[in-house]
Amino acid sequence: MSTKKVKRMGRLGARYGVGIRKRLLKIESEQFAPHNCPECSAPKVRRTAPGIFYCKKCGYEFAGGAYVPETMAGSIVKKMVSQKVFLPNMRSLVETKTGLPKALEGAAEEKGDSEGIKPVSKTSKKKRKKE
Repeated sequence: MSTKKVKRMGRLGARYGVGIRKRLLKIESEQFAPHNCPECSAPKVRRTAPGIFYCKKCGYEFAGGAYVPETMAGSIVKKMVSQKVFLPNMRSLVETKTGLPKALEGAAEEKGDSEGIKPVSKTSKKKRKKE
């Protein structure tokens, strides 16, 4: 029950407003378009559930976006990994994950505290609640 002018949104009639219908048309046109399988490159990928896609040819099942197999953010990260763009910044990422931030390291040295800021253990939180 689609029409030439409004395509798939003809099923909604005059309900919900034109902006929402246009947005839904854009999403659904991407969702139901044929997608290529990352394993066999065949355009046989179908969405089985939100975020789960299945290739009818090779049987490969994989996770993706809610409506499309590959989101824009995912494609950017994939490109960065393949080009190894993140490697120059890897040292600073590792330092921030393992050690203290640079601003806190300077403060810890001034106080003479070699360990820096100590995390509160779970047992001390329980003791505080009981007291």
